[in-house]
Amino acid sequence: QVQVVESGGGLVQAGESLTLSCGISGSIWNMNAAGWYRQPPGKERELVAATHASGKVYYADSVKGRFTISRDNAGSTVNLQMNGLKPDDTAVYYCTAGTFMGNTYYPSSGWGQGTQVTVSS
Repeated sequence: QVQVVESGGGLVQAGESLTLSCGISGSIWNMNAAGWYRQPPGKERELVAATHASGKVYYADSVKGRFTISRDNAGSTVNLQMNGLKPDDTAVYYCTAGTFMGNTYYPSSGWGQGTQVTVSS
């Protein structure tokens, strides 16, 4: 069983930065990647960024150039550095451990409680 705990959310103004952190523990030996999802109010959850142990990364078009995902070698900590935040980035952010198949990221760890990010204009 895998546990994920997200932290670092908050209320910021447009243009400011936040860094989200995620602690992953449990049986992650077969999960060599990690990803951050978000769910804006009234919308579906979407993949924001993902990274593989090899260094492969994926970013949603909406965050390219503004967000940076990083993962430690053990896969136990995953961060999301968010710069130039916009009101459209307002959402609950969730971290997962998972795998890549080709260029597609698949979460395997289940969902934590998430961390709320609110960006005011």
